[in-house]
Amino acid sequence: MILEKFDLSGKIALVTGANTGLGQGMCLALAQAGARVAGAARRGCEETAALMPPGSFHAILADLLGPGAHETILAEALARYGRIDILVNNAGIIRRDDIADFTERDWDDVMQVNLKALFLLSQAAARQMIAQQSGGKIINIASLLSFQGGIRVPSYAASKSGVRGLTMEMANELAPHGIQVNAIAPGYMVTNNTELLRADPVRSRQILERIPAGRWGNPGDLAGACVFLASAASDYVTGITLPVDGGWLAR
Repeated sequence: MILEKFDLSGKIALVTGANTGLGQGMCLALAQAGARVAGAARRGCEETAALMPPGSFHAILADLLGPGAHETILAEALARYGRIDILVNNAGIIRRDDIADFTERDWDDVMQVNLKALFLLSQAAARQMIAQQSGGKIINIASLLSFQGGIRVPSYAASKSGVRGLTMEMANELAPHGIQVNAIAPGYMVTNNTELLRADPVRSRQILERIPAGRWGNPGDLAGACVFLASAASDYVTGITLPVDGGWLAR
């Protein structure tokens, strides 16, 4: 049966940035599909935990800006569940300023969380998946700016372009181990990262006028893509970056 391919019963998922927004929505989607979820965040995940089915969620407190956070996250997930089948690299930050005024600190912080920590956690998870000898799924959260340049977000655009490239590179190397690596590129979503844009009436109107769907996305809009890429339904899909953008890139 085709629906059985989407069943994640018995699978263990690790999701970063799990305390709010897209990460929270993907935690819930994975759990509803049957997975148990370790959710990592730099702040508490009480709100996420309250939404999850009983016994399906374990919170991990860690800040990916800090050194060695990827090791702490994976070690705690393994201590709790004993294995890792699915990794969702969702954690990300954004800093906005004109090119002429953009600081080295803002560049380094964004690249650390959005790209370097993503690679290190993927590397550690891949080692574990290879040792388990049962394949796995790595899902990176990219962006529309993996395809476009954006404005006033140089480090974010660079990091998310890097996520797309790294997704393809890891897919090439890990396919022989039965590990699929893909990315989701969310469109303009109602998250903390877009709060300033949504609060600007002119910019918000400009964005909405370009989205064929006519609305901002919400965390639930990623549920189907996330479960698909985490499940056996996508076993012959690897190296892609899937836009979930209400048609933005088609405009």
